[in-house]
Amino acid sequence: MSDSDCLFCKIIAGEIPSEKVYEDDTTYAFKDINPKARVHVLIVPRAHYANVAELATGDAGQLAHMVEVAQRIADDEFHGAYRLIFNTGLDAGQSVFHVHAHVLTGEKLDE
Repeated sequence: MSDSDCLFCKIIAGEIPSEKVYEDDTTYAFKDINPKARVHVLIVPRAHYANVAELATGDAGQLAHMVEVAQRIADDEFHGAYRLIFNTGLDAGQSVFHVHAHVLTGEKLDE
């Protein structure tokens, strides 16, 4: 299930280039084009869900898998420490309405 107008669905399909960090049958991760930390990766499910609440209701296993992928990235890029952020809704800063987790790591992060 994908949305033909969705930026992230187009990235997952290879229609828009990205710098891939990880992929499997259900999940794709790529570098953020406007990084907020030394390592800033976006993790997205291949299936289109608008936000993390919709994903949690529709496929909690996929949400758990995304957290596992975040840990792998942090283990590979730093010493396992990372910040995981989901923006849900326009007022919270969500700009692409395909659920995505921001993984920030690679350095000690301020609070």
